[in-house]
Amino acid sequence: MNPDDPACPDVGPVSSSLATVARLHRIAAGKVLRCLGLYPGQEFVMMHLWEAGPVRQSELIKAVGLDPSTVTKSLQRLEQAGYVSRRPDPADRRASLVEATPQGCALREKVTGAWAALEARTAAGLSEAERESLLLLLTKVERNLCAEASAEECE
Repeated sequence: MNPDDPACPDVGPVSSSLATVARLHRIAAGKVLRCLGLYPGQEFVMMHLWEAGPVRQSELIKAVGLDPSTVTKSLQRLEQAGYVSRRPDPADRRASLVEATPQGCALREKVTGAWAALEARTAAGLSEAERESLLLLLTKVERNLCAEASAEECE
């Protein structure tokens, strides 16, 4: 952002920096994930399935905190790729159970490794103390934004 450009006033430097860093991190994650045949966000779906085992689609949506239509689209793509399967829940045939397939489970180590490499690149050049401070500050910001996200739209 150019502070001398009147078209781009610097009205929120923290928010602006967070937005820029989040966008760049998403781009970097997208490149890493594309090599594994995944789209950004799908790794979180897979991570939850690896940890939880078969879950109802509605529970998965809540767990990953994404829009239901986004999760549905991700699941369709993951199912087409052979990474997940969906079937009716025997306890409630109206609900779907989602689980990682053996092919999806085989991605676990690759995703974990890719995410660790992304973490290393993201924090490169930071000392241990700086990493700890950054994490502490981001946790505070996250808490602030969680409160904001759960507040009424217009107050």
